[in-house]
Amino acid sequence: MSKGIVIDPITRIEGHLSISIDVASHQIVQAHSKGEMFRGFEVILKGRNPLDAQQITQRICGVCPVSHGMASILAQDQAYGIHLPENGRLLRNLILGANYIQSHIIHFYHLAALDFVDIAAIAQYQGQDPALQDLKSWLRAQGKTQALYPAAPFLPRYEGAYLQDTELNLIAIRHYLEALEMRALAQKMGALFSGKMPHVASLVPGGVTEKVTAQNIGAYRSMLHKLRAFIDHHYLPDVVAVAKAFPDYFRIGRGPANFMAYGVFPESNQDDRRLFPSGVLINGQLGDFDPMLITEDPTHAFYQGADELAPTRGETKPWPKKEGAYTWLKAPRYGGQVVEVGPLARMLVAYHRDQPASVRPLIDRLLGELNLTTGDLMSTMGRHAARALECKVVADRCAEWVDALRPGEPSCSAFTIPAKAVGVGITEAPRGALGHWLEIDNGKVDRYQCVVPTTWNCSPRDRRDQPGAVEQALVGTPIADEKNPIEATRVVRSFDPCIACAVH
Repeated sequence: MSKGIVIDPITRIEGHLSISIDVASHQIVQAHSKGEMFRGFEVILKGRNPLDAQQITQRICGVCPVSHGMASILAQDQAYGIHLPENGRLLRNLILGANYIQSHIIHFYHLAALDFVDIAAIAQYQGQDPALQDLKSWLRAQGKTQALYPAAPFLPRYEGAYLQDTELNLIAIRHYLEALEMRALAQKMGALFSGKMPHVASLVPGGVTEKVTAQNIGAYRSMLHKLRAFIDHHYLPDVVAVAKAFPDYFRIGRGPANFMAYGVFPESNQDDRRLFPSGVLINGQLGDFDPMLITEDPTHAFYQGADELAPTRGETKPWPKKEGAYTWLKAPRYGGQVVEVGPLARMLVAYHRDQPASVRPLIDRLLGELNLTTGDLMSTMGRHAARALECKVVADRCAEWVDALRPGEPSCSAFTIPAKAVGVGITEAPRGALGHWLEIDNGKVDRYQCVVPTTWNCSPRDRRDQPGAVEQALVGTPIADEKNPIEATRVVRSFDPCIACAVH
């Protein structure tokens, strides 16, 4: 006999997500992922000037707006037949790279780490570190009693097994505070070329409006140097420390074990080479990515229609009282298959393609240190490890891109908007594969469809009753205490869900 548990809301994620699980013999046997709102960006865009798209779609999310802006201008680049100048390509990569770095840092330290770190360890702290002493004083000031009683953002949370090593807890808490500064620094770094962060102003079809100057190059280099040091000396070691303390999570949260990456960070304006290549891993076999195999299934979503439609024919017609529906997320599928997207998918595809050359040695070194195989990465802890390694690869490559900028040379190409055109913007947000599909008629947006990372990962069952990636990852997860299902939240947060994006 199973017992139903509803976790609503899942805290420390972006947006409103509810997870319903059935638990039998202290193990999850079934799960449903529920996005709980409708926004309608695709409807808002219809009839608008196409140049509004990259600004409006950035408002889908405040954490990864750059990715939506990038997908939108890539779709317009294709629709208008634009060829970018070299500075335009490099600036786009540098802006997106800064957004990746801040997103990965905030996910581990400020969203997910508190699933493992015992903030109560600060109560026993007797050292002289000013930041920790200030935090200790602040936490005590929030207390309802004389004992230390941590307040938001550290509560509410479930009780469970946290890090037992007091020193590791204190190090993690110290780095939590430093990560706040690092995230702000990454935002400032991106704003040098984007005008502002978030919701950047300089992304346009044809390139980037910001001019390249020696001053901005120097400032970006300086900030990036500090971020790379934090990633190498704090972020990566902290992930390894947590992984060693919670080795069971390399066997929990597997999911469908099918992965897809669109590819991101173009390395040339003449061909399709990208820092992270495109590809799919289906049943362990590496294959080429084919965008024509993407469909969205609304069977169990609060939308009209029952057919699996390609994004070029996609519809956004809400139906809040639809029988059999339980979420505002559609169910994207690749060739009918459930796939996982995100840093783990990108790193696994890169590992199998051996591109870029830095990925395989980094992964092999980590696996050797933890005595694991690549199969173990398909897990809750594997997602954290992949995200940290990717953060290093992106930051290191940003150092090369910024050196390749040429002050005084153009960063944007001229263009005209045709009366009729179509375009597809395929890229990767920090959380995974992102596509924008644009159709222009009479110079206006006639159809706009977004298929975003968390819609892939947190999707519902489809017409064949295949659960989505998160729903599959939850099944088999052990639940020690049904009143404190912390194990389930650890699995869900490892995907870094963004429900604001997913329901767009």
